[in-house]
Order: sequence, then structure tokens, then C-alpha cells
Amino acid sequence: MADTHRTPAGPASRRTVVAAAGAAGLTAALAACGATEEPTVRSADPAAPEQPRAGRAPAPAKSPAGGGTGTKLAKTSDIPEGGGKIFEDRGVVVTQPAAGRYKAFSSACTHQGCAVTDVADGTINCACHGSRFRIEDGSVSAGPATEPLEPAGKVTVEGDSVVLS
Repeated sequence: MADTHRTPAGPASRRTVVAAAGAAGLTAALAACGATEEPTVRSADPAAPEQPRAGRAPAPAKSPAGGGTGTKLAKTSDIPEGGGKIFEDRGVVVTQPAAGRYKAFSSACTHQGCAVTDVADGTINCACHGSRFRIEDGSVSAGPATEPLEPAGKVTVEGDSVVLS
């Protein structure tokens, strides 16, 4: 005689529900971490270069080969003492941790490359995931970032101008 015993279809067991939820969470986490290339935006003009997606910091501007005087970024009065200013177009944030002392860092957060969004209360802040970096040396003040901001060059003052070289 053949065994035709079947269990009735009823509510899912707790084990099945927990396993399904775990699988869905793992799939979402892997999908979020899977992208390796930076998304780009293409202009309607075919001759225009691709641009990084909004929210990503551009690479810091490099000073001209052979030295030179560097790039004038702002007037000294534009960089508040104990604060700083972000130069989005240059991919740089310049801080003034103490009177007359200026520092320059990449504006790309070391956590996932988002552009930092503001400088306040002695830190350079990234709104993407909440990382904060000290204005004195770019070191991590609060994660999830674990690496400091990259130095972006030497800052000097020429007259009343802040110059990045």
C-alpha cells in the first residue's frame, strides 16, 4: 500500500519565517555592498565627460607640476577660526583649527566616498552615514569611518588669500 499521507498546508512554522527573514536581510545587505564602480551621470552633450553621481566628492584638485604659487581658494576671512569651508568644485575642505593655522583635506568621506557636507563644532561632517572628522588633523571623531580624511596639499597664506599647493 502506498503512503499517501500529506501534511495539510497551514501557517508557516516559526523556523520557516525566521529563515526567510534572514535570507531576505542577507540579500539586501549583499545588494547594497555589491556595487564596485562609482555611478556616473552622462550629459545630453555627447562631448561632455561623465560626472560622478551627486553626493560623491570629486578628487582633490592637484597643483600644477613644477610648483608655482598654487591655487587661491578664498580670503582668510572666509575660513572661520575653529571651523572651515568646503570647496565642492575642488574636492577640498580647508579648516582653521587655530588663528592663522590652515589645513586642507579631501572632501571625500573615507567611509564610502560621499562628499562631506559641513564643518561645525570642531568637526568636518558627512551626512551620508554620520561620520565626523577633527578639523585639526582629519582624524575620525565619530564613525562609521575608520580612516582619517586624506591631506589635500599644503595651505599657505599670501596676503589675505588662502592658497592650496
